[in-house]
Amino acid sequence: MSPAQFTHAEALLAELLRSAFPADRVVSRYFRQHRELGHADRGFIAESVYAVLRRKRSLAARCLGDVTSRRLLLAALACVQGMNRRELDAVLNEAEGKWLALAKGLKLEDMPTAVRLDLPDWLYEMLLAQYAAEHLEALAVGLNQPAPLDLRVNSIKTGREQVLDRLNADGLVTTPCRYSPLGIRLIGKPALARHPLFLDGSFEVQDEGSQLLGFLLQPKRGEMVADFCAGAGGKTLLLGALMRSQGRLYAFDVAEKRLAKLKPRLARSGLSNVHPVRIESENDIKIKRLAGKLDRVLVDAPCSGLGTLRRNPDLKWRQSPESVIELTAKQAAILHAASALVKQGGRLVYATCSLLAAENDAVITAFLSKHPEFVALSATEVLRQQGIEIDAGDAFGDRDQYLRLLPHRHGTDGFFSAVMERR
Repeated sequence: MSPAQFTHAEALLAELLRSAFPADRVVSRYFRQHRELGHADRGFIAESVYAVLRRKRSLAARCLGDVTSRRLLLAALACVQGMNRRELDAVLNEAEGKWLALAKGLKLEDMPTAVRLDLPDWLYEMLLAQYAAEHLEALAVGLNQPAPLDLRVNSIKTGREQVLDRLNADGLVTTPCRYSPLGIRLIGKPALARHPLFLDGSFEVQDEGSQLLGFLLQPKRGEMVADFCAGAGGKTLLLGALMRSQGRLYAFDVAEKRLAKLKPRLARSGLSNVHPVRIESENDIKIKRLAGKLDRVLVDAPCSGLGTLRRNPDLKWRQSPESVIELTAKQAAILHAASALVKQGGRLVYATCSLLAAENDAVITAFLSKHPEFVALSATEVLRQQGIEIDAGDAFGDRDQYLRLLPHRHGTDGFFSAVMERR
């Protein structure tokens, strides 16, 4: 670590801690403002500030009453990333050296559980109501690890073995994903934006758990399908490939900016069956015109994102019980509107990247009670029929109808999904 790298990390962390914007947006903007930073510099700076965001509560305890961005960063470098005194000497003054020695001497096991697990109290209590204490501890440890880099092979252009061979030949360390037949996991975080296979649309960056949602929807050639909350279109592109670019695939979203990010990805993909449509709300007339006409509808609902804390650790400090309540009302309204599109015999998939039962089980239970025409299918069985063997039950191996992915068990982001059929 150079003093210049530390200075940049300290400046970026200070900006992150006072910003109301998502961390990834703040980091991207900072790097655009400092284009002199190389790939290695950016890697160190990003890794260091994200380490603070992941472990902010226990690191604050190590600050011994003087919580500053500088002390948080020094504590993260010493106590999380394992840098020794000699490696930090270039940026430490004498007083900080004495404090840091005390900070390193504090034992995690002596801290209150929520502090030790780096969770806000409200989130710890919610999760403790769902998981036994020992399972919650394993989950929290998994959420505090950096997420791996997963790719999804574009099956209308190439196969997974071909992409693996090419990436390995280029010196990258790769392995096939455990569950997704289109997934590849990379060791490390290599820059891929200029790789020929990325530029020609042979692969996209997509978490393995997100890929499995497409296999739950299981769209077929020639069908009418909708990605109801398409965003930047990662799952849309997967659905289009599973359809072999045949049929009609709507990508609905309320945000023009998000749909705009889909356009270059769509151009690379080679798909011709995707139709991006901006809507005003879930009750837009463009939606209502399709009532009862679609074979399959995916609702990847807006949610707290608490299953993605490995890559978005700031969310646990930015969300609140009040924001979760607001989200559950929105989720119920979106699912109700989307369900009207599904024809008899059609499939509806509801998904979130949340860990909270309030956004998952409770939403589905309420929906099914009001919509007896829909019945839940077994997510495990839907995946098994496609050659994907996975324990899709809860954290303790109890099987149920829903897909529950957890980082410490499946190596993916945390996802919940329910598969339903209109009878």
